[in-house]
This record gives sequence, C-alpha cells and structure tokens, in this order.
Amino acid sequence: MTFSSFLTYFSPSKTPARYLLRPLCLVSFALLTSCSLTEIDSSNDFANNGRDTTALKRDTLYLKESLPPGLPLPDASFQAGLEQQIAYLNRLQDKPYLLENTQTSVADLKRVASEINDWLHNPAQQPQLIAHQLAGQDQRGNVQITGYYVPILPVRHTPDDVYRYPLYRKPTQRNAEGKFPSREEIDFESALAGQGLEIAYTSSLVDNFFLHVQGSGVVEYENGERKLLSWGGVNGHAYRSLGKELIERGEIDRAHISAQSIRQWLSDHPDRNREILSTNPSYLFFSEGPENPVGAANVPLTPLYSAAVDPSVIPLGSILLAQVPKLDPYGNLIGHEFRLLLAQDKGGAIKGPGHIDWYQGIGEEAHFHAGQLKHFGKVWLLLPKTPAPQILIAQ
Repeated sequence: MTFSSFLTYFSPSKTPARYLLRPLCLVSFALLTSCSLTEIDSSNDFANNGRDTTALKRDTLYLKESLPPGLPLPDASFQAGLEQQIAYLNRLQDKPYLLENTQTSVADLKRVASEINDWLHNPAQQPQLIAHQLAGQDQRGNVQITGYYVPILPVRHTPDDVYRYPLYRKPTQRNAEGKFPSREEIDFESALAGQGLEIAYTSSLVDNFFLHVQGSGVVEYENGERKLLSWGGVNGHAYRSLGKELIERGEIDRAHISAQSIRQWLSDHPDRNREILSTNPSYLFFSEGPENPVGAANVPLTPLYSAAVDPSVIPLGSILLAQVPKLDPYGNLIGHEFRLLLAQDKGGAIKGPGHIDWYQGIGEEAHFHAGQLKHFGKVWLLLPKTPAPQILIAQ
C-alpha cells in the first residue's frame, strides 16, 4: 500500500510469517491458551486463526533454516513481477541492510532474484538459497497475513448533491505546530477546503476511508474515464485501528471482524460514523499515478504475489517464501499453502515482524478475498547461501 491492507487499518497488529518442521513445546493446553491471550493482541485471538502455538520461542528477528525440499512453482504472472523486481534492484546502489541479527545487502537481493529467475527457466536446478524465518508477532514465527486490493470507485470532477466528498492531494500548508489536520478536521470540519487540493469527489466518506486503507485505487469519472490514484503521503497523525476500536467497544466480535463487517456496521450506524471514523486521526493523500497500480518500490504490483512489508524488517526488493492462509468461501481457515511473494510495497500500518499485507488485485473479487484475510501464517526471507563479499549473514 503504499498501499496497504484492509485489515491493515482494521486489525491491530501489522507485519509477516511461514512453515517448517520444529519441536513441539511441552506445555499444557491451559498454558497454550494463556500464551494465545498474552503473546498477540486480544483482537487477533479468535478460534481457527492459523497461529502455531507449539512453535518454540526465539530471541532473534530471524531464525536461519533450511529450504523445504521444493519451492512452490508460481504461475506465469510471477515472472513479470520478478522482472520488475530485478529492474528495481538494478536501479539501487549497493548498500547493507542491518536486520537485527541478520545482515544482507542489495547485492544479495539481486543474487536471490537471479537464482529464482534461473530456477523458473530450469525448475530442475534448485536455487542456492537459505531461508531465514521471521520471528513474527509472538516470537514463535506467527505472522498475521492480511489482504489489500485496488478498488474501483465512481467519482465526479466537480461536486454535486450526491458526490460531495473530496479525495485530496497532499497539502503544503501546516499549522503552527508544523502538523497537517487530523481526519476529523479534514472530513468533518473542511480543514482543507479552498486550497485547490481536490482530485475528485465521491458519494461516501466511508468509501473514502476504505480507499485510504488501501492506499490507492482506480476512480471512474462520469464520462467513463478511469485514473489510478496512488499513495501521495499521509498527515503524520498516529494510526488507530478501526477494527480494534469496534472490538474494544463490543460492537463487533473479534472472530467476525473483517472489512465487510466494518463496512456493514458503518452502514447500519450512519449517526455514529463521525465518532468512529475520527478515532483514527491518520489520513492518506493521493496523487494521480500511472495506469497500473504501483507499490513503494515504484513497480507495478502483481496480484497474489506482491506484498506490503515493513522495510526496516524486510527490505524492499526481497523475495519471500510464505505459508499463506487458505480460506473457504465463508472466510474460515482450511489450511495453509506455500507461496513465493515479492516485497514491493509498504504501508503506514505495516510495522514490525508481526504482519504483512498480501496484494489481491483490482475490483470486487479482490475486495472480497482481501476483506476475509486476517489469519496467521509464516514468512521466510530468502538469502543466498554464499552472500556477497564482506557481507556476513548471521548464524
């Protein structure tokens, strides 16, 4: 997102995870239940959330492990995304990335991309890589995997009685404290009116909020013209999860929290929209971008393969092995599957080692799948067996 997830704005935790064999913890069921309540935010502690409570805890950000016997072979769209990733890495000067106990570099990320690219052209040739498992939110390797997508939103060039809620470019004027206005000041007190910042007008502040959550989206004007609005900055105010707020107020049960349930609650309580929306003072601005959605790495996003990450934990341009949730049509977890992901995006709410955001695509089907994802999986950062000269990978 320069995008970022539905539940990014809706769920309280924010960052990634994946699957390998490990010893079981010899603890009682009661203790496991207790760990579930204390190691993750209570709003994420629902039945069948995909969290592995038997995994051993560790004190480091990354744990070095062997690759599984075979990497999951992606479909053809991954190749296009990988080529964009390689182009991004080739634009960077070499530099180190210090990831707590693990050190890598741009040169290493290029080598990983090259190994994966060679493997795609010759699957019998196994990539020479090492998997470094992310600690996760609970230090047991459990990473919450939420989904995000690019909506298509009807808009108008000029306001009328229905389409009267602006989408804004980032302002240049700050107040005396050097701050931009809060969400409540912008949406309910017209703090940005008269500055010529309006890009388009929608028919719903709730739609605007969801577009802010996504970080970008396609807007369609009355004449059929479509434009991509990309992430254009934020107001700098602290982020507050709307999903967590509604859970804590007892409005939505934590097991049922999703983009769809939040939108339905707002629809059912129009008189409380200002009260609830304003609990998240963070506000996102837009810029008119290229035709295809792009992420923070300034490359087009690939549906089901791009991911938004915290770059202080996972460098942009990394390739990840992830054990992502598999859901039934009702949003219930039915298992996990391995998938290669491209770290090409970031988001204001994606922080730390406990959450990544998985890009689902454009339109309503992508919206549906993104809204259901809130479950835990596991994530590995792929690095070369032989790192670039003078770069030591922590053991």
